[in-house]
Amino acid sequence: MWNGKKKAITFSFDDGVKQDVRLIEIFNKYGLKGTFNINSSYLGLPGMLERNGKSVRHDKVPAHKVKEIYQDHEVAVHTLVHPNLTTLDKEAIIYQVEEDRKQLSRLCGYEVVGMAYPCGGVNNDERVAEIIRNNTGVKYARTITSTGKFDKQENLFRFNPSVYYIEENFEKVVDEFLSLKTDERQLLYIWGHSYEMDAEYITWEKFESICKKLSGKADIFYGTNKEVLL
Repeated sequence: MWNGKKKAITFSFDDGVKQDVRLIEIFNKYGLKGTFNINSSYLGLPGMLERNGKSVRHDKVPAHKVKEIYQDHEVAVHTLVHPNLTTLDKEAIIYQVEEDRKQLSRLCGYEVVGMAYPCGGVNNDERVAEIIRNNTGVKYARTITSTGKFDKQENLFRFNPSVYYIEENFEKVVDEFLSLKTDERQLLYIWGHSYEMDAEYITWEKFESICKKLSGKADIFYGTNKEVLL
């Protein structure tokens, strides 16, 4: 695992929006790997959001382009229609997760096994995690609770990221990771939504400069969520 290296970096981006195309170009330029969490029932739909005082496009990638767009990266579950799973009963949770997983697997041509919980706020709990663990083909699920840390986590069904890339401490966390000397496995897990760069929570140029900073390190393994967690 991690090709014998003690440090690894992975990215996780939600919603399957068209800005992912530009994001993937940056990842590919610098040899970085990402996982993209998609609501399969929304594929191809146009949309608009108000974020950071700006109107930004929230157009979903078309279903027939999913395999091509996310080639060499990972596609993962984000539920069919983005509900807060903590508000649903067991059967509805299973349906939202497993049907999304099956549809995405058919589109990608491989078994989708990852997930990110949809919605802000409290979007997961132990009940939901256990239902997913015991009743679906999902093998890991990411929360939105940033830790600022890189340590190994035991519970892959409530896996907490290191940092949300629009947080003020994003670059500080990156620099701490890069300077880290360790004999234990350490993972930098970065998450977000690519449309947030159109809203300029962080600019595309700034994000690319951080990707460049992260790239090409001999002591770091660069992988998708599945590759670093499973």
